[in-house]
Amino acid sequence: MLAHPIRAVITGGPGAGKSILLAALADRGLAVFPEVARAILQNPGGMALRAERPADFALAMLTAEQQAWRQSATSVAVYDRGFPDIAGFLNLEGLAVPEMVADACRSMRYSGPIFHAPPWRAIYATDEQRIQSWDQAVESDAAVVLAWKRYDYDLVILPKVSVAERADFVAEHIAAKLDCALR
Repeated sequence: MLAHPIRAVITGGPGAGKSILLAALADRGLAVFPEVARAILQNPGGMALRAERPADFALAMLTAEQQAWRQSATSVAVYDRGFPDIAGFLNLEGLAVPEMVADACRSMRYSGPIFHAPPWRAIYATDEQRIQSWDQAVESDAAVVLAWKRYDYDLVILPKVSVAERADFVAEHIAAKLDCALR
């Protein structure tokens, strides 16, 4: 039995294949936590909150992310984004990172691996919540990567391969981490 759960994350800009990869990992039996920002955006007023009050949107993400982080009682959990993504969003918006966000980034640590889904033009598409242009998506990716590194995380770059192959890649890295944790 693990003393602490393995909390892995899939991060990156919008439209890089994170959500579909999480679905594939869930199909394999892993505990997954979907992106909290998308859930907020899908709620009534969510898009307006993000557009008109981005600092409040970030705090809503923080609250939801903290709840997800605390719920991961299983031995392995995989999250679609994490606390440093919130800091990256705030930086991208030109806003200061509030101490409560910075504190969560420092104290509510993910044990990893932290997977980076890099921008991938071939799969990028907009939808009702993903309204960024390709250039904005690339800029968002750079901001979140910088935030993860600022909080001392090493990122494992996901290969640009099929969803099944990406799921294999993630599962292999988590199995290696799990094996090390049990020794």
